[in-house]
Amino acid sequence: MSRIGKKPVEVPENVTVTITEGNFVTVKGPKGELTNTFNKDIKIEQEGNEITFTRPSESKDHRSIHGTTRSLLNNMVVGVSTGFERKLELVGVGYRAQLQGTKLVLNVGYSHPVEFTPEDGVEVEVPANTKITVRGINKEHVGALASNIRQVRPPEPYKGKGIRYEGEQVRRKEGKTGK
Repeated sequence: MSRIGKKPVEVPENVTVTITEGNFVTVKGPKGELTNTFNKDIKIEQEGNEITFTRPSESKDHRSIHGTTRSLLNNMVVGVSTGFERKLELVGVGYRAQLQGTKLVLNVGYSHPVEFTPEDGVEVEVPANTKITVRGINKEHVGALASNIRQVRPPEPYKGKGIRYEGEQVRRKEGKTGK
């Protein structure tokens, strides 16, 4: 039995979850509203402020989707109640970020600035010119935007320059003169 799939999802008081036919789930909270359609084989039941998940059989397909369904719905509940956040740092001489309206503009050593326009539900904040914060209610969209920003200039192993997640350890290499 899936250890994650067995755990019920706790629904806070300020969040409402609506489960309709075909496993179409709508979650509303103080930060917004998320909807998703889950696999019809997994049975999603709400009792009070707990949501439980059961699978019909021990087949490989049902076992693999059981924990995934629970995690996705839990992320929806957490997203509408508290939200998600990813922080990035720019390390390098002359590397900087700035906001122009809602657009994020990065100057990271290329001959041109790199621009990102966040999609609806995701907001970008630049508290300092070398720090970027990506916030939103959908964990997938927040992580995807943060990953795309990092891919512009990933940290390199010799000097450590580039865009990295806050707290990320970059494995450093010795140069060719190192012995």
